[in-house]
Parts: sequence; structure tokens; C-alpha cells
Amino acid sequence: MSRVRPAHHTEPLWTLAPRLDALSTDRAAGVLLGAAVGDALGVPYEFKPRLRDDQQPRMIGGGLGPYAPGEYSDDTQMHTCIAEVAATGRDLRDAEALDAIAANFLGWISGGASDVGSQTRSVLRAARQGQGAPGAAMLEASRRFTATHARSAGNGSLMRTGIVALAYLDDPQAMAEAAATVSELTHADPDCLDACVLWCSGIRAAVLHGTFDGVREGLELLPEDRRRMWAARLDEAEANPPHHFTHNGWVVHALQAAWSAITRTAVPELSPTDGSFPAEHFRLALEAAVRAGTDTDTVAAIAGALLGARWGCSAIPLEWQQAVNGWPHNTAPDLVRLAVLTAQDGQEDSDGWPLAPRVPAPPASRRARAVLHPDDPGLWLGNLAVTAYEGPAPVDAVVSLCRVGTGPILMDTDVEHHRVWLVDKDGQNANLHYAMDQAAREVLRLRREGKRVLLHCVAGESRTPAIAAIYSFLAYGTDPGAALHDLHRKMRGRWRLPTHVEMYDAVYELTTGDVPPHKPRKRSWRSMVAPWTS
Repeated sequence: MSRVRPAHHTEPLWTLAPRLDALSTDRAAGVLLGAAVGDALGVPYEFKPRLRDDQQPRMIGGGLGPYAPGEYSDDTQMHTCIAEVAATGRDLRDAEALDAIAANFLGWISGGASDVGSQTRSVLRAARQGQGAPGAAMLEASRRFTATHARSAGNGSLMRTGIVALAYLDDPQAMAEAAATVSELTHADPDCLDACVLWCSGIRAAVLHGTFDGVREGLELLPEDRRRMWAARLDEAEANPPHHFTHNGWVVHALQAAWSAITRTAVPELSPTDGSFPAEHFRLALEAAVRAGTDTDTVAAIAGALLGARWGCSAIPLEWQQAVNGWPHNTAPDLVRLAVLTAQDGQEDSDGWPLAPRVPAPPASRRARAVLHPDDPGLWLGNLAVTAYEGPAPVDAVVSLCRVGTGPILMDTDVEHHRVWLVDKDGQNANLHYAMDQAAREVLRLRREGKRVLLHCVAGESRTPAIAAIYSFLAYGTDPGAALHDLHRKMRGRWRLPTHVEMYDAVYELTTGDVPPHKPRKRSWRSMVAPWTS
């Protein structure tokens, strides 16, 4: 099977992506963020002695940059160059889109690039001196480099390929063409093109179906005479630990090391009271990728994109989400925005998310409401409308359990802000227990640091009291039934948690492990009494 070039398209250039539900949107949001946290986690250990199994990788910065703690490297810097184009909804196979990506690469290397691979640097330098449009000049320089160098199969395109998959959730063949073409801008070796196709296939299937099956399914998208070779390479990866693939600057070993880390790391059982959650596979496999050694940031970035696609944004530890940052001025919400827009053909939803500076509160929840936690006068419990408060903030940190806008969470004050991916509908949380546990422990950490905290969701009636009850158990040992009773009384019946059966049950499953009692009937919904300014 020969590769199809962009100029030879016969099918329509663009079709709308499949409508994503809350689960697949969570997973799409995890792709670019997962790659970035893997990158930042691997940065401190690049080309240093390999970590032992008992050594914990941390986002401490340093590395070849040197980088600030949590700062990602060239892997994600180049990834965002592609994502900025993909997030507009363009077909990445088109000449104009390739020109835009190439121009972004050239702008990046002129101002902001760090730790640039030698092959990428050579190709971009040649492209800058070339003639014609940036995309065509870069493709020509890349193909010439491959034709004149015996070793041209570096890992520099695989590390940035995840976002391509999100642009073609509707069409695996178009995805394969785009993955190969975007790789070819700097890495035209057949091994590089194949690796990007396989990994994009894995990411696409993970987002849509929540499995890792897409990597092997992607073999059918490769030239027929290369499928058996790649099947054997995947077999080898599954049979050996990540550090077996020592030459992971080579794209084949990089893919094998990442695939080994993913497939050879056991998925934990769900045992909430023991602190065991399947979603922890994201963290454990990413740490295994870093322990592969050598090009640690790149192997972990590659693994992180697929792990994020499989487990979702809600599986990424809040500590890592809060720390990750990098060129040009991106933090976790920026990376989520680019990924979700790409998966949604460049379109925001009816609330303007993820582009709007502020996501509007629904009509029934537009009155600002907040009460103090029954046991903790330093913890406010509120709704989304209360975040429109104007004036000096009476809190030091905000924990949001719902979608919010791109602007500051409070109108006039830039406070510490933590976002938790938690949906208030049964069946719409892939990692419900993990996300709830993370949220409650984040509130606990902030309060132990002496920070005044606002915990909120859209209406403040389900997610907020659920997390507040778990916090009561962690901070004070309060029985969940008693905590919920106190919260219900404090909120004066403005209460919807019992209608969300999974979340209500999870409060007990995460604390005492007891079977929840008969759920109280909803009482009349009266306004919360404590004004935000009291």
C-alpha cells in the first residue's frame, strides 16, 4: 500500500467529528495535557543515570534547559505549534495548514525553543533558507535530510503527534495521512511515519472507546509490507521492560519504550477505602516511562499522550496539572482548551466552553450563594455565580468542580485556582472515585497550608457537598452520614446530591466503605443564608 499525499485527495477534505459525550471529551482533554505532564516529569532525568524502581520521578525542573519545576521541553513546545493550527478546525493535510504549522515551527525555533533535536534543527534551518511556502520548503528539506543521512529516524515527530489524532476522530484513513504528512515536515523516514500512524491510531481509539486497542489496530493503516515488522516490534515491547530499549532517541525504541511502560504496568483494582483506583495507571505507567532512562522526557511525553487519551484529564494528578507550564505561556487549562477545540472541529459548545472568559451560570443558579463549611470557618461552599464576586477576595484559593472560563476565577483578584474534572450526571465520570478523592485531598492540603478556600460547582448542590463531606471525614474523622446531615442542614435543603446516586454512594465508598443508608427525600429548596461577604 503506498502512502497517499495531500495533493492526491479524492474524498471530501473535511467532515464533522463524531459528537463526543462527557467521557470521550474527558479523554480528549487528556491528550495534550498528558503529553505535557509526561514531558515535564521526564525533564529532570534526561540522559542521566536511570532511576531505580524505588526512586520516584518528580517535576523538579533542571534537565537540559535548565527548566523551571513543571516546565515542559521542546516535545510539548512543538506539539503546541501543531495544536494551535489543529484547534482552528483545519484539515492538517492541506497546504495552508501545513504552512501554518511550519511557520509556527520557525517562529518557535527563533524565539523560545529549548533543547532542540539535531535533526529538527537541521531541517528547520534548511527550510528557513528554502524557497516558496513554509510547508513546501520544510517538506523538501526534511525529505532531503532523510535521503542524505543514514540515521534520520529520530523520535522528534512521534513526541508531538498526539493532537493529530484528535483532528480526525471521524476518519482513521484521513488521520493516517495527516499523521504521516505532519511527521514528514521534519522526519520523513518511513519508521517515523509508521510510528506516528500507529500512535495516532491508539490515541483515536482510546478517546472514542477507552481502550489501548487502537495501537495494534493501526497496523492495518500501514503499508502492507511493513505491518509484520511493526507487529513484531510491538510484541518485543510487550515482552521487555522499558529500559530494554536503550536507544530511544530512535523512533522505534522510543515507541517501544512507551508501549512497554503502558502495557507492562498493571492497572490497579478499584478499592476506594484503600486508596486504590484504576485511574492511577496513568501515573504509574508514566513513572515507568521515565524510568526507561536516556531520552526520558520524550518517552514520557509519547506515553503521556496515549495514557491521557485512555484515562482522561480526570486521571491526571492535580499536583501535576497545577505544576505543568511551558512555552509560550501555557498552563494546564490552555492545553485542555487546545485539545478539546481540536476534537470539536474548532468549535466551542453552547456555553462558549472552552473559549469563553466566563462560563455562564444556568438561570436557576444565577443568584450567588455560599455558606461556610459546618466544621471549618476557613472553607466556603458555593456555586458558580459566586465566582463573579467583585472586590478583594475573601479567599486565597478556589477549587472548581465544574467547567469555568479562561479568565480569572474571581473578577478582580488573581487567586490560586484548581480545576477538577467532575460531572454531576451518573455514568458520565470515567474516574469518579479518583476525581472525588483528589478534590477532597486538594481542599485538605490547601486548608492545612492555612489558605482560605472556596469550593464550588455550578449550583453548589451536588458535587460541592459531596466533596465537602469527604473533606469532613479526612480532616475531622466525621462519619459520612453525619457530615452529609450537617451539610444538608447548613444548606437549608438546597440539595440535589441524593439524586446523583453514583456520587452519593461514592461519598461512603471513599470514607467508611459502608453501604449508604436510605437516601433522604429532597426538601424544599430555600436559599443558602450566608452572604458571600459576611
